[in-house]
Amino acid sequence: MALELLPDWMTNLEEEDVAFIKKFILASGSLKEVAGQYGVTYPTVRLRLDRLIQKIRIGEDTAADPYIATIKRLAVSDRLDFDTAKLLIAEYKKTKGEPPL
Repeated sequence: MALELLPDWMTNLEEEDVAFIKKFILASGSLKEVAGQYGVTYPTVRLRLDRLIQKIRIGEDTAADPYIATIKRLAVSDRLDFDTAKLLIAEYKKTKGEPPL
């Protein structure tokens, strides 16, 4: 598929996220089977899926405000702690005259 045909939310995913999606689809959505393929527990795969869902939702919000989407993406990928992310977003919204979270 040509890059320009990819939806915006997908272009923000890392290669390992795309690989996870592929394994998940080929396993017919069985988290148990995916856990076996990765050699990890079901809760570990469930957490990975939950984070991927968050990344996709954030990717959909990017058009609305790229700065906030970037902060959320950093928090989801554990590159920024959640409390700091909330603080940065709240302060940013104050500068724009928007209500806080």
